[in-house]
Amino acid sequence: MRAWCADEFAAAGIEFLPAQANMAWSRRKGTIRGMHYQTAPALEAKLVRCTRGAVFDVVVDMRTTSATYKHWFGVELTVEKGNMLFVPEGCAHGCLSLTDESEIYYMASCAFAPDYVQGVRFDDPEIGIEWPISVTVASEQDRNWPLL
Repeated sequence: MRAWCADEFAAAGIEFLPAQANMAWSRRKGTIRGMHYQTAPALEAKLVRCTRGAVFDVVVDMRTTSATYKHWFGVELTVEKGNMLFVPEGCAHGCLSLTDESEIYYMASCAFAPDYVQGVRFDDPEIGIEWPISVTVASEQDRNWPLL
């Protein structure tokens, strides 16, 4: 299975050149990570896949000039499906563990830049993400991102 192909992305009109690869592991089902994004000059696109268990992966458009501003899209990523989610620059990303011992692997177009990290609450009513199961574990940071 191909994990990423520059030619296929270019043929689809998507400019994406990975600069960093990351992994995130969640011990318990119901663990939320997100919704995170980086602002200019450290805008970051991501390509996310599940390498263990299953997650519900979500992207939220945070680009105020976009026709889809504040809209979200979510998909279940699993090892068996081998599917991936592309997160464009300026969009927030988060995932919810659907199983114990879930893991994601993601490539990012920019190195992690803590001074440019932003976030929005995973339960922001203005966005209205429909999580498939209850969130039972969230970091202090993820519980305290601002509402829109």
